[in-house]
Amino acid sequence: MKDKNKPREQLIRELAEMRQRITKMGTQKTGRNQAQQGAEQAAKEMQGKTILLVEDNPDDVELTLRALRQYNVSNEISVVRDGVEALDYLFATGAYADRDTSATLAVVILDLKLPKVDGLEVLQRMRADERTKLIPVVVLTSSKEERDMVNSYRLGANSYVQKPVDFKQFLEAARQLGLYWLVINELPPQIRRT
Repeated sequence: MKDKNKPREQLIRELAEMRQRITKMGTQKTGRNQAQQGAEQAAKEMQGKTILLVEDNPDDVELTLRALRQYNVSNEISVVRDGVEALDYLFATGAYADRDTSATLAVVILDLKLPKVDGLEVLQRMRADERTKLIPVVVLTSSKEERDMVNSYRLGANSYVQKPVDFKQFLEAARQLGLYWLVINELPPQIRRT
């Protein structure tokens, strides 16, 4: 029988390996000053990149924000609580009609089980629009349904992460997501400019 947790565990393992490689690269540099310069460069690269967190559960919002802040992610994090609000934010309509769309949206962290418009519909609309089709989308959900994972990837999700139940695992998953999508991942040029 197929292990349903394998993709999530594999992702976590791969991110941990990347973290170790980054740490190793930092320690291989000669002198503390060079390592410090590397950390400062990473912080500069992260500045100006906004994270959009689409999550209706207040506890999960708090955990995600806490995890990102605990690991010194200083990016602006915009939180929206349902699918309609997410679409308004993404397309600068409704309550977000005055949003500065020139700010770089580095990643959308998207729950699937949302009120009003579900996460899969948000993802589908993002991928259908030239303005948002290249923005990285990480589905972070409690869904254990294989069809949700398949549909997420079919609609263009860049990553699918099942929310860990354990508090420490949740913090670690959020930290690794921040590390990868804000420091390691390279955005396409047209997203960096818009």
